Amino acid sequence: MVLLPCAPASVSEARRRLTDELSAAGVFGQAVGDAALVVSELISNSIQHAWPLPGEQLQVAWLVDQGCVEVAVRDGGGPTQPQQHYPAGSAIGGRGLGIVDRLSQEWGIRRDDTGQTVWAVLPAPRPSTRRPREVQPA
Repeated sequence: MVLLPCAPASVSEARRRLTDELSAAGVFGQAVGDAALVVSELISNSIQHAWPLPGEQLQVAWLVDQGCVEVAVRDGGGPTQPQQHYPAGSAIGGRGLGIVDRLSQEWGIRRDDTGQTVWAVLPAPRPSTRRPREVQPA
């Protein structure tokens, strides 16, 4: 878990930290790019639509477990509930949670008295470190 300022520069900082940790955990390729894109969308939505946590911060967390990565962004909640939109093709914005929905196995929102967390679970396969067994001819 990291606390970051509720500011646009935090998007790139979170992406860098996430990609470094996923790579260190043995997750590579498209899975890393997808997780970085999803965390970017979640942070951007928090900055644009929600109130920060005390100290003008956001809480960003991720966990790699059993071929998946869960990313989560916690903020102080907001006047509206995060929801997926279906904007016209010519619209400039409104696609963030659609991207999250498309790339994630599942996503959702947890609320409590101090704020909300928007989370998403994505596939994060790791190359097998085991060598295949040789089959002996019969």
